[in-house]
Amino acid sequence: MSRKQQLLKRHRRNKRIALLIGLVLLLLAGVLLAWWLPILLAVLGWLAHEAWFADHLFYSPKDDYHYDFGSEAQQVAVRLEAGRLLLDSAPQWAGDETLVLGVQVKSSWLGRFLDPAIEVLGGPSADRQAFERGVNGLRYLNLSGLAGPLGRGELQLRGRFCRIRIQPQLMAWCDPDYRRQRVMVIAPHADDAELAAFGLYSQADETWIVTLTAGEIEAEHYQAMGLEAAEASRLKGRLRAWDSIAVPHWAGVPQAQCVQLGYFCLQLSAMQAAPEQPIASREAQLSDIRLFRQFNPFALPADQDGLPTWNNLLADLRALLLKARPQVIVLPHPSLDPHPDHICAQAAVMQALQGLEWQPSTVLGYANHLHDNDRWPMGDSGAGIALPPVFASTAVLRPWCLALSPAEQYDKAMALGMMHDLQPRMPFKRRLRRSIQRLLAGRVPSALGENEFFRKAVRRHELFWLLQQR
Repeated sequence: MSRKQQLLKRHRRNKRIALLIGLVLLLLAGVLLAWWLPILLAVLGWLAHEAWFADHLFYSPKDDYHYDFGSEAQQVAVRLEAGRLLLDSAPQWAGDETLVLGVQVKSSWLGRFLDPAIEVLGGPSADRQAFERGVNGLRYLNLSGLAGPLGRGELQLRGRFCRIRIQPQLMAWCDPDYRRQRVMVIAPHADDAELAAFGLYSQADETWIVTLTAGEIEAEHYQAMGLEAAEASRLKGRLRAWDSIAVPHWAGVPQAQCVQLGYFCLQLSAMQAAPEQPIASREAQLSDIRLFRQFNPFALPADQDGLPTWNNLLADLRALLLKARPQVIVLPHPSLDPHPDHICAQAAVMQALQGLEWQPSTVLGYANHLHDNDRWPMGDSGAGIALPPVFASTAVLRPWCLALSPAEQYDKAMALGMMHDLQPRMPFKRRLRRSIQRLLAGRVPSALGENEFFRKAVRRHELFWLLQQR
């Protein structure tokens, strides 16, 4: 069982215990006070839960984040005077540096019910980076893309439903412009490349998109059209395979450089455990991956037998790495992103690189999911991305951040809108919860799309982590 599954299991157990205690108290209130009181309290309790306690937050908001950023950061002395962020001396920056500022954030009483945030004013447009309700600890504000106004003393920080106290050292990293290199984005599923790296791959001089799985499971939306379960799963897989090839063309990536490997969703870990054994689809009644590879621009090793094995996946990846010769590989971060297919995707690429004659100069990691906070990045679409929660960093987490203009954000939103898996309506329960949170907790849904990923992924930053560089 993964760490995220363990956290979710503990969270649900605690909720059941709290619910049982609540029921006992309601029954006592009905017996001792009035028969209608339990009904009223139950409705109010449910509304409070949906508004303020439904987030999957598996840690205390009072915990400090603990990062090991390594030793490469340039430390720049800063101070906050009358809300204005000032540098003691102005460094010679190019403007595209990754800038991170540690901030002690203490929620006000209202910040227990409305999302506390730090407003960043004075840049090209106002930013608001949100944190956990009830926050009281060390957090990291992302100021990437704001080197110019920061150096001119124009930036202002203002707490919203919180008080802030900055650390006296701003961390800055200066990196090569990875957009000027040959980039390969590894996507476990169609839409992972767009969620994590559309801004990067749409601006790169040369881009390859490699999608590992067809993402054919959980096809209830297509069953509702009247299809049988296996038929619906195959249709969903074919659609997502098409998405993985076609949508990058919106960003100017040639179809000849987009590849769908067609392995089956949530089966990569089983393949890894038995490298020579074919692992069939859970729902599509398929044991041949070639149905989902029909849009590929060229043949790959596994096309010969179509078997969904780990060894075939490695052979496909090696062939692609030698053909594309990427200088930068972008893939899921092995410790931040807990999705099992994402973990296996990273492992497969790193194993395929072992002993290969071509090696990338840089490997960047991304996290489209987190272990302990399903809402991260917190806040609204279009806002900056504050650093995610990390409490026991056992390895260096060295960020690299790409700032996106509003036009680039809109292009990214349109790319996500083309993805079939992000188009169906949310379940009624989730839509009702969103309405309650909008009314009681002040959360405004994204105007870009109903799916939660439009809020989480369409931001003024794309955040990556340097995993390897030579």
